[in-house]
Amino acid sequence: MERIDNFKTIVDKYNIIFFDAFGVLKNYHGLVPDIERTFEYLKEQNKEYYIVTNDASRSPVQLASSYHKMGLHAITPDRIISSGMLTKEYLYLKVYDGIVAYLGTEDSAHYIESLGLHPMPVSEVNASNIDNVNALLFLDDEGFDWARDLNIAVNLLRKRTIPAIVANTDDTYPATISDVSIAIGGLANMIESIVGKSFIRFGKPDSQMFMFAYDLIREYRPISKKEIVMVGDTLHTDILGGNKFGFDTVLVLSGNTLPQDVNTRINSTGIVPTYICDTAVVKNDI
Repeated sequence: MERIDNFKTIVDKYNIIFFDAFGVLKNYHGLVPDIERTFEYLKEQNKEYYIVTNDASRSPVQLASSYHKMGLHAITPDRIISSGMLTKEYLYLKVYDGIVAYLGTEDSAHYIESLGLHPMPVSEVNASNIDNVNALLFLDDEGFDWARDLNIAVNLLRKRTIPAIVANTDDTYPATISDVSIAIGGLANMIESIVGKSFIRFGKPDSQMFMFAYDLIREYRPISKKEIVMVGDTLHTDILGGNKFGFDTVLVLSGNTLPQDVNTRINSTGIVPTYICDTAVVKNDI
């Protein structure tokens, strides 16, 4: 584990950079200050980069648009690899027709609708259509009434033998510098425990997420894992997942892991990044 002062030092060692999104590029205030410098430098050095995210709340086009609205135009839809894309692939292979019920926003249903399946908010599941529901997706923590719709989801899974797919495995996300909010992965864990069935999960730290991203690149060029570095703010997802897949990893202290907590968290979890850096911002040479 090496402490690095300037993210530029790390960029110079690799050909491809995988970035997590929340806590690395943006936070509850907006973009991480000066993160645009990093993408300017990546372009200058002809480095390849991708946003590898557990965010299944919107399509890659919508996710890219959200960065454009904040002033970061270097992130285009083809640069985004989301856990929603893995979920879509699973549905394509395993769910051929019928209703796919979901917890999340209307935008998150993009991954269902694009396959020609019928997306239905969990709130609309009732006795007249429950027999036609062939899967349940956990996509986002917003867009539904927690008290009402989580109960509907529990009873749907009690009554129907269908796959339950968790597209975003994050348990929490930072709400402020000191507080977190419950994410859809945390809600899925609770419901899984209640119904006593095993759910299917996509997203970091699952190796499928990294294999999916790795294979996308290898479709058009040869690449080795040693050429890629994973940059994240969370030990249990970004760093653990990257380590398990064989990537070098960078823990940045601009999101979930705070500078005053970093040593304690690494020691208590045993999850050790290759590098620690304050932010993913490339600093100007002095």
